[in-house]
Amino acid sequence: MNYTYILRCGDGSLYTGWTNHLTKRVADHNAGRGAKYTKAHLPVELVYYEIFETKEEAMKRECAIKKLSRPQKERLIESDMNLLKEAAPSD
Repeated sequence: MNYTYILRCGDGSLYTGWTNHLTKRVADHNAGRGAKYTKAHLPVELVYYEIFETKEEAMKRECAIKKLSRPQKERLIESDMNLLKEAAPSD
């Protein structure tokens, strides 16, 4: 599996990337072994991701997300959060 993901950094900024091992990559970012940008803006929190069959698809989506404005990225993140809330079982 390949993933495109968005991290919220410690200063509130957003970082977009792709990987083939999501949990390891997020841990690497938080350990200062990720991108130079995230190393300077720790800690990071995974706030959004998508799954793809190929790395080419994930890389293409990463590029598309990076072209979005900050408000567009926030809407993408929020829409994903709403889907998760809707799917959660009600008590």
